[in-house]
Amino acid sequence: MTVMSGGEAIVRQLEKHDVDTVFGLPGAQIYGLFDALARSNRIRTIGARHEQACGYMAFGYARATGRPGVYAVVPGPGMLNTGAALVTALGGNEPVLCLTGQVPSAFLGKGRGHLHEMPDQLATMRTLVKWAERIEHPGAAPYHVARAFQEMTSLRPGPAALECPWDQFTATAPTELCEPLPRQPDPIVDGERVAEAAKLIAKARAPMIFVGSGAIEAAEEVAALAERLGAPVTAFRSGRGIVSESHPLGLNIASAYELWPQTDLVIGIGTRLELAAWRWSWRPPELKTIRIDIDAAELRRAPGDADILGRAAPAVAALLAEVERRGIDPPKRDEAIAAAKAKAATEVKAVQPHADFLAVLRQVLPEEGIVTDEMCQAGFASWFAFPVYRPRTFVSSGYQGTLGAGFPTALGAKLAHPQRPVVALCGDGGFLFAVQELATAVQYGIAVTAIVFNNAAYGNVRRDQEERFEGRAIASALTNPDFVKLAASFGVEGERARDPQELKAALERALAADACRLIEVPVELKDEVSPWRFIHRQGPPER
Repeated sequence: MTVMSGGEAIVRQLEKHDVDTVFGLPGAQIYGLFDALARSNRIRTIGARHEQACGYMAFGYARATGRPGVYAVVPGPGMLNTGAALVTALGGNEPVLCLTGQVPSAFLGKGRGHLHEMPDQLATMRTLVKWAERIEHPGAAPYHVARAFQEMTSLRPGPAALECPWDQFTATAPTELCEPLPRQPDPIVDGERVAEAAKLIAKARAPMIFVGSGAIEAAEEVAALAERLGAPVTAFRSGRGIVSESHPLGLNIASAYELWPQTDLVIGIGTRLELAAWRWSWRPPELKTIRIDIDAAELRRAPGDADILGRAAPAVAALLAEVERRGIDPPKRDEAIAAAKAKAATEVKAVQPHADFLAVLRQVLPEEGIVTDEMCQAGFASWFAFPVYRPRTFVSSGYQGTLGAGFPTALGAKLAHPQRPVVALCGDGGFLFAVQELATAVQYGIAVTAIVFNNAAYGNVRRDQEERFEGRAIASALTNPDFVKLAASFGVEGERARDPQELKAALERALAADACRLIEVPVELKDEVSPWRFIHRQGPPER
């Protein structure tokens, strides 16, 4: 055993788990933790300008790599400021660890109004994350950190949180580091369930595969199953790129919907099936569903006709082996799938001007480049009008749909993959949620390109108010700064692109520069074509 402070024990244990980056914003309660980080020669600490950005940078790091992202903030308001990022990580099934402080040990549970005190911070955190605990003594820190990593990475991944009283970060005690704990065992794939699923496949003539973030590590197996069945594969947000949209069977949601009326079997792999369950309100008759998921609770929430509990890769491999053993060979639909892709590719071009801007982005960005979306018209359109070719290259806030998440998430993704280009799609309103992180990008040399689409409004809100509430628009028009000048005030070079050709040239210059860049794209709200008819679908597609 070695005598360590609580902060040092936490940091040494993070090193034991191969953590190389911690995002954080220091404050009085966690001085001891940051002092230990300052003495680490294996962990770089990236300081942000707002706690929420710390959480989103950790989320971006985790989604881009599949490895845990770690951040540290003060308790109470600091932790609460990161709440949106924590529930985004929970919804996106990403391992994100929040390290935070607490009131001094002598004040715990006393309600004396100590700095940043909450009635029950630990209970609050447990409603936001998969697992949370308190470190009450330096000697307990290594095991609790190891448990956090075990929980984050076992079964369905998700975020965890650890709090530690103010005084315990600097208190010292004999402490022994803990070896990383093994993941909790995965469910054993049930051969009888696999056989039931194979029977449904044998009867199907037009199966379609839907994938989510639970299938990211099973890309090879999913592609093999799709090719064996001749089945198209689609994803809404988190699963995009698992099967490349350049593959004949890789479809975006617009092209997949063209095939929806003929679909007689849904195979959902690591997904909530948001599209098939409710975004596509019309359901083909006699449709059957197979679900593969590692989360038994998810299968109970929305059971299919044949459900397989297990990790995606071995479960899909077992299903493919059973299909081959039975000699199942559904009719090939190559021509119909190609026609659906071609028809949708033509139709989505109507979503102007964003379809043309996104086409330019895809042209300039290499396959391994990373894009983060945002709650803006370009972001919504990117769900179907921006092709994705590899897993973990399209990073979304998922069903949380968090305004302002895109830019700080992109910073985390870039720090995870410094050699890859990273572009944040931002709206004017959302970008101003985290504009201060331009200073973080400059300070740490984070070469992210932010494209800010400026329509002087919360555009979606404005359209809904005008169309659904007799034109009574309120609090949705924005008076914006000059974004190019604002960027310059942070030391970031910016330029304005008024059409796709100008954006292409600006992007090429930005991606060639080893520095943060901002490109403002002015658009007129009245000229924007709504993307929502490709996202919420009513009735079968027109033939």
